[in-house]
Amino acid sequence: MINISGETRLNKEKIIQGQGVDAPISETGLKQAAAAGLFLNNVKFTHIFSSDLTRTKQTVHGILEKNKFCRDMTVKYDSRLRERKYGVAESRALSELRAMAKAAGEECPAFTPPGGETLDQVKMRGKDFFEFLCQLILKEAGQKEQFSPGTPSNCLETSLAEIFPLGKNYASKFNSDSGAPELVASVLVVSHGAYMKSLFNYFLTDLKCSLPATVSESELMSVSPNTGISLFIINFEKGMEVKPTIQCVCMNLHDHLSGVTETH
Repeated sequence: MINISGETRLNKEKIIQGQGVDAPISETGLKQAAAAGLFLNNVKFTHIFSSDLTRTKQTVHGILEKNKFCRDMTVKYDSRLRERKYGVAESRALSELRAMAKAAGEECPAFTPPGGETLDQVKMRGKDFFEFLCQLILKEAGQKEQFSPGTPSNCLETSLAEIFPLGKNYASKFNSDSGAPELVASVLVVSHGAYMKSLFNYFLTDLKCSLPATVSESELMSVSPNTGISLFIINFEKGMEVKPTIQCVCMNLHDHLSGVTETH
């Protein structure tokens, strides 16, 4: 599961933050994080990762504060989850970035400002983190199987199926007779809009992520709203050293924000 950081004042003013401008989230951002936390309060996470920038740290704290099971879990902060680096464009208006791109004969987001990261560099950061995460989960799942074989539990599936629109359809596959794989981990990742857009592109183009009928490819490539929630099911075939299969359950979900009022 992937969540985008809460709103900052600079988000509202359309100022580029990237990595160099480490602004805190605003009052509105705090409300968004709390709303996301309430929405996810029954979900049992086994791992929690966040970018090490202030806005994501505050967001993940706001989410966990409301969680019934994970309030005291350790968050692993990872610099690979940071926002795209925008170099000389950081702290400048988005309109200035677009003007730089136009002057260079390019368009955003493909344009890379001096000192910034290319889209490929951001994608490789995301790929590196994702592969690290998969290896971690597979290793831990192997250890659990070694020490406690034959003791499956569907509590992770159940906690997801209660709130996500397609979760029930997926979770119905998880029973003792279906032969379907059981979820061995439920991972919360809190990061940033441009970074996650790049990661989703990797899922779609490189790993051939399957999409629900309600999500188009254009939606997959759009930037998520602040605290937007996306859920992916990652599956590895046992004993096969191949790329995982990925199913997108929902993309940029923001139902939890319907009651959040902006603070000016």
